[in-house]
Amino acid sequence: MNPERRDLLNLATLPARLSGEEAANFLGFKSHDIPLLTKAGLLKPLGRPMPNSDKYFATVTLNELRQDVQWLSKATIIVSQHWKDKNARKSNGTRDGDSPFAGATAAKAARNRVAA
Repeated sequence: MNPERRDLLNLATLPARLSGEEAANFLGFKSHDIPLLTKAGLLKPLGRPMPNSDKYFATVTLNELRQDVQWLSKATIIVSQHWKDKNARKSNGTRDGDSPFAGATAAKAARNRVAA
């Protein structure tokens, strides 16, 4: 177990708010999963943070979510689906699920319209 994670989980009293990385450790996810869960609407950061700023989460809310089996199931499905889709795109040699020839086909169609 990561020493930082162990230290956080062994605190007698947790801080009132946790950073994204701390929230991930607290919930049992990886830190790169937190933006996915936030984007999916399963986690809500405190305040109205700018898109590129650090996000903080209420420990009280995280503790409730941590004990909600349905929420944990939804969150796990979201994360799993994200990686499944990303790996599928990688293995197909495409980006965002587009055909690798989509750009070339569109350019060829445009040239044919101009020539006609």
